[in-house]
Amino acid sequence: MLLDSFNIAKLPNDTQTLREQVRSFIEGYEKKVPVIEKSKSWMGVDPDLSRGLAEKGWLGVSLPTEYGGQGLDALSRFVIVEELLGHSMPVGAHWIADRQSGPLIMKYGTENQKRYFLPKICAAEAFFCIGMSEPNSGSDLASIHTRAERTTEGWRLNGQKIWTTNAHGSHYMIALARTSGSAEDRHSGLSQFVIDLKSPGIDIRKIRDLTGDHHFNEVFFNDVLLDESSLIGTEGNGWDQVINELAYERSGPERIYSSIILCDLWLDFIRERGAPSSSVTKLGEIVARLVVLRHMSITLATQMKTGLSPITEAALVKDLGTELEQDIPAQISNELFRFPHVSSPRSLRGALSYISQISPTFSLRGGTREILRGMIARDLGLR
Repeated sequence: MLLDSFNIAKLPNDTQTLREQVRSFIEGYEKKVPVIEKSKSWMGVDPDLSRGLAEKGWLGVSLPTEYGGQGLDALSRFVIVEELLGHSMPVGAHWIADRQSGPLIMKYGTENQKRYFLPKICAAEAFFCIGMSEPNSGSDLASIHTRAERTTEGWRLNGQKIWTTNAHGSHYMIALARTSGSAEDRHSGLSQFVIDLKSPGIDIRKIRDLTGDHHFNEVFFNDVLLDESSLIGTEGNGWDQVINELAYERSGPERIYSSIILCDLWLDFIRERGAPSSSVTKLGEIVARLVVLRHMSITLATQMKTGLSPITEAALVKDLGTELEQDIPAQISNELFRFPHVSSPRSLRGALSYISQISPTFSLRGGTREILRGMIARDLGLR
């Protein structure tokens, strides 16, 4: 049963030294980051920060040392990630490669793929994006139409991806494509490919959000030629590989900390100006939910440490986490506007405005709420 999976785990005491080291590094960098950039959280991009983390050995830490990693476990990575997100650092350049592309290649890739890509990921020399979502497919990932056809030298790729985060700043994409059958075949006939985004026939077009920022993209493939070595894992096994990959994407603390800068600014405001009891109560409710979700996320990291792939459990944490992330700007906004005569700091208002505009995306990225709840219902035997 799903609920039996959450036997609450704790971070080992020996991770505290690592936490202090990461925190010390961040303190030397944090003052350089404007509040509006912190509001972007892990969607913010700074390749120099990524390279600085790589120099410390903090990218790909769970990958084996022979491939450039540190050979540490998922709990060590959790500590690094939590400090970066808790201080709202712009980690978007390396984020996807570190979080899921590296582990995916490590699990399914050939030896040549591991030796080529993994050291580059650990050195912040290879940034990745995810090629899953497509137009007209909504959240139905199995209905994709992008197709890779065999050639004498490899594959010819045609199709389109959408909502591709940081494709314009990435070196590679790991894309899901159909290699046999049709969209009606659903899960069969899907495969994953690693694609050099400088390849001829690729067109990346920006999508701007409500704030005017450019995080998302449309990516078009027009007779893109891929060699045989671009296939990751087994042809036709792409669906199972993607489902396991999504466990990495959905279980981490980025699903609960996207609005944390807003909590910090609101807390500073309450401390400086005082606050009505309703605001203190509301803050307590947010913190209580945050603590529970943090422990759930640590539990999933513990399961990954032992080699498990907690797919449905990750869906639950992602659903509850993004719900909290969206509640935070809504609740703080309600509290501030209940007392319009009390002046609030410009930084707080700016962060609130930005996060309120982007928060609808929190429950879209990594799988919509409806898809996740369908997965959870099936695991509980409710459908």
